[in-house]
Amino acid sequence: MVGEAIGRYRILERLGAGGMGEVYRAHDDQLDRDVALKVLPARATADPTARARLIREAQLASQLNHASICHIYEVGEADGQIYVAMEMVEGRTLREILRSGPLPHQTLTRYALDIADALGHAHDRGVVHRDLKVG
Repeated sequence: MVGEAIGRYRILERLGAGGMGEVYRAHDDQLDRDVALKVLPARATADPTARARLIREAQLASQLNHASICHIYEVGEADGQIYVAMEMVEGRTLREILRSGPLPHQTLTRYALDIADALGHAHDRGVVHRDLKVG
Protein backbone atom coordinates (compact mmCIF):
# COMPACT_ATOMS: atom_id res chain seq x y z
CA MET A 1 0.00 0.00 0.00
CA VAL A 2 2.96 2.34 0.48
CA GLY A 3 2.88 4.88 -2.33
CA GLU A 4 -0.82 4.36 -3.00
CA ALA A 5 -3.66 6.70 -2.07
CA ILE A 6 -6.90 6.16 -0.20
CA GLY A 7 -9.13 9.12 -0.87
CA ARG A 8 -7.10 12.26 -0.21
CA TYR A 9 -4.51 10.35 1.88
CA ARG A 10 -1.17 9.24 0.38
CA ILE A 11 0.21 6.19 2.19
CA LEU A 12 3.79 6.84 3.36
CA GLU A 13 4.58 3.83 5.57
CA ARG A 14 3.01 0.96 7.47
CA LEU A 15 2.99 1.52 11.23
CA GLY A 16 1.34 -1.68 12.47
CA ALA A 17 -1.65 -3.97 12.46
CA GLY A 18 -4.25 -5.25 14.88
CA GLY A 19 -7.60 -6.94 15.02
CA MET A 20 -9.41 -3.97 13.47
CA GLY A 21 -7.05 -3.41 10.57
CA GLU A 22 -3.74 -1.95 9.52
CA VAL A 23 -2.43 1.48 10.46
CA TYR A 24 -0.36 3.63 8.13
CA ARG A 25 1.33 6.99 8.26
CA ALA A 26 -0.35 8.92 5.47
CA HIS A 27 -0.27 12.46 4.20
CA ASP A 28 -3.49 14.44 3.94
CA ASP A 29 -2.88 16.43 0.76
CA GLN A 30 -5.88 18.70 1.35
CA LEU A 31 -4.77 19.87 4.82
CA ASP A 32 -1.03 19.26 4.28
CA ARG A 33 -0.48 17.17 7.40
CA ASP A 34 0.46 13.62 8.30
CA VAL A 35 -2.18 11.39 9.89
CA ALA A 36 -2.44 7.86 11.20
CA LEU A 37 -4.78 6.05 8.83
CA LYS A 38 -6.48 2.90 10.14
CA VAL A 39 -7.78 0.78 7.26
CA LEU A 40 -10.28 -2.02 7.74
CA PRO A 41 -8.97 -5.28 6.24
CA ALA A 42 -10.46 -6.21 2.86
CA ARG A 43 -11.96 -9.44 4.26
CA ALA A 44 -13.91 -7.40 6.83
CA THR A 45 -15.05 -4.63 4.48
CA ALA A 46 -17.94 -6.80 3.28
CA ASP A 47 -18.88 -7.74 6.86
CA PRO A 48 -21.62 -5.34 8.02
CA THR A 49 -20.78 -6.05 11.68
CA ALA A 50 -17.09 -5.17 11.24
CA ARG A 51 -17.98 -2.03 9.29
CA ALA A 52 -20.45 -0.93 11.95
CA ARG A 53 -17.93 -1.64 14.74
CA LEU A 54 -15.22 0.48 13.09
CA ILE A 55 -17.61 3.36 12.48
CA ARG A 56 -18.98 3.14 16.03
CA GLU A 57 -15.42 3.08 17.43
CA ALA A 58 -14.58 6.23 15.45
CA GLN A 59 -17.80 7.97 16.51
CA LEU A 60 -17.16 7.28 20.17
CA ALA A 61 -13.48 8.23 20.03
CA SER A 62 -14.27 11.44 18.14
CA GLN A 63 -16.33 12.62 21.13
CA LEU A 64 -13.29 12.49 23.42
CA ASN A 65 -11.01 15.48 23.94
CA HIS A 66 -8.04 14.58 26.13
CA ALA A 67 -4.30 15.15 25.81
CA SER A 68 -3.59 11.40 26.04
CA ILE A 69 -6.21 10.32 23.48
CA CYS A 70 -5.56 10.83 19.77
CA HIS A 71 -8.07 12.93 17.87
CA ILE A 72 -10.26 11.39 15.18
CA TYR A 73 -10.36 13.54 12.05
CA GLU A 74 -12.53 11.50 9.71
CA VAL A 75 -14.11 8.15 9.04
CA GLY A 76 -14.70 7.42 5.39
CA GLU A 77 -14.73 5.03 2.49
CA ALA A 78 -12.76 5.26 -0.75
CA ASP A 79 -12.34 2.67 -3.47
CA GLY A 80 -14.12 0.08 -1.34
CA GLN A 81 -11.83 0.62 1.66
CA ILE A 82 -13.12 1.91 4.97
CA TYR A 83 -10.69 4.03 6.98
CA VAL A 84 -10.34 6.22 10.04
CA ALA A 85 -8.00 9.21 9.80
CA MET A 86 -6.62 10.24 13.17
CA GLU A 87 -3.96 12.34 14.80
CA MET A 88 -0.43 11.15 14.10
CA VAL A 89 1.35 10.99 17.45
CA GLU A 90 5.12 10.99 17.11
CA GLY A 91 7.39 9.15 19.50
CA ARG A 92 8.37 5.71 20.65
CA THR A 93 5.92 3.04 21.71
CA LEU A 94 5.96 1.73 25.26
CA ARG A 95 7.24 -1.58 23.86
CA GLU A 96 10.23 0.24 22.36
CA ILE A 97 10.89 2.13 25.59
CA LEU A 98 10.80 -1.07 27.66
CA ARG A 99 13.49 -2.72 25.48
CA SER A 100 15.99 -0.59 27.39
CA GLY A 101 14.90 -2.21 30.65
CA PRO A 102 12.48 -1.46 33.46
CA LEU A 103 11.22 2.07 33.86
CA PRO A 104 12.17 4.12 36.91
CA HIS A 105 9.30 4.16 39.43
CA GLN A 106 8.69 7.88 38.93
CA THR A 107 8.35 7.44 35.13
CA LEU A 108 6.19 4.35 35.52
CA THR A 109 3.90 6.21 37.92
CA ARG A 110 3.60 9.17 35.54
CA TYR A 111 2.68 6.87 32.61
CA ALA A 112 0.18 4.95 34.74
CA LEU A 113 -1.48 8.16 35.91
CA ASP A 114 -1.70 9.50 32.33
CA ILE A 115 -3.28 6.24 31.14
CA ALA A 116 -5.70 6.10 34.08
CA ASP A 117 -6.69 9.74 33.54
CA ALA A 118 -7.39 9.12 29.84
CA LEU A 119 -9.39 5.98 30.62
CA GLY A 120 -11.33 7.86 33.30
CA HIS A 121 -12.11 10.62 30.81
CA ALA A 122 -13.42 8.03 28.34
CA HIS A 123 -15.38 6.10 30.98
CA ASP A 124 -17.02 9.31 32.23
CA ARG A 125 -18.39 9.69 28.70
CA GLY A 126 -19.62 6.12 28.39
CA VAL A 127 -16.67 4.83 26.35
CA VAL A 128 -15.03 1.63 27.56
CA HIS A 129 -11.66 0.72 26.04
CA ARG A 130 -11.19 -3.04 26.07
CA ASP A 131 -7.91 -3.34 24.20
CA LEU A 132 -4.96 -1.64 25.85
CA LYS A 133 -1.64 -2.71 24.34
CA VAL A 134 2.01 -1.92 24.89
CA GLY A 135 2.32 -0.74 21.29
